[in-house]
Amino acid sequence: MRMGVVDFGANAVRLVIANADGEVPLPVHTGKWRLRLSEHLGADGTLGREAVLRLSGAASAARAEAERWGVREPFAFATAVVRDAPNCPEILADVHRRSGLRLRVLPGEVEAELTFLAARRWMGWRAGSLAVLDIGGGTFEIAFGRAEVPEFAASLPLGARRLTRDFFGDEDPPPARAVKAVRRHVRRQLRDVAPRIRWEGPRTAVATSRTFQQLARLCGAAPGREGPFVPRELARRDLRRAVAQLGELPAARRAELPGISTARSLQCLAGAVVADTVMKMTGIRSADVCPWALREGILLRATEDRTGTWWTGHGPSAVCGTDGRARLRLAASG
Repeated sequence: MRMGVVDFGANAVRLVIANADGEVPLPVHTGKWRLRLSEHLGADGTLGREAVLRLSGAASAARAEAERWGVREPFAFATAVVRDAPNCPEILADVHRRSGLRLRVLPGEVEAELTFLAARRWMGWRAGSLAVLDIGGGTFEIAFGRAEVPEFAASLPLGARRLTRDFFGDEDPPPARAVKAVRRHVRRQLRDVAPRIRWEGPRTAVATSRTFQQLARLCGAAPGREGPFVPRELARRDLRRAVAQLGELPAARRAELPGISTARSLQCLAGAVVADTVMKMTGIRSADVCPWALREGILLRATEDRTGTWWTGHGPSAVCGTDGRARLRLAASG
């Protein structure tokens, strides 16, 4: 049996087709379409007509490609750039009408739970108590647990794209005072979350997301072409130097550095400040970089519920069961 997941982010749409006949979703095909939705955001976060047309076009292409690979209805979800938009319901309805693809949104805490599941499966039980960090464009997710279900999960408005827009504006590179302002803001947001992780003292810390992957590469980790099974680690002592290096360069120069893509060169400094501040406040000295994250968490959960009822329902919603598992009831708009 094959399953498909389509991830609508601020920079791109990513499709993953996987064989789900066993307990491990093995990818057989991936696709990617550039979006750059952040270039079409209004001052209040509204996505305009051009952005919706881009979303719909990518949705149509992803749906057609999924069908060619034997997946009639992939699970399509949008991250914070759509979820937080004031016109989110209209976006979901318009994309569905134009493309036929049902686009869902997940609450941040559910994203954290599913990402934790993926990290746990990748790292295995010998990792022990686990802290998982994930920096997206709009939000930052953090979770801790000793089993497959996190005992604690939170989503905070500390995404790299969001902070770049709110604190750096058009300044490239931003002045030191703006970078300090970001760090102060991150500290305030983490004042209730960080102590919980520090008190728990996780045996293993894991970092997921493209932001962490690119920062790890900048700090000396193996390049992506060497495959997902090469161990990669991000040490905070190296991250501190990376923050200073990125802060001295404009975006165009950052894109010349190892691991930093052009699409993320503008927001990578804010992402690095978040990563450094989080690791300092939680007492994490180093984190293993995990190639599995939210998409894989969705595929893993789907393999456990072959009926597909975990992603059906009415309206974009998600319900976590009383046992803490992310038992999702997700559907498209309308």
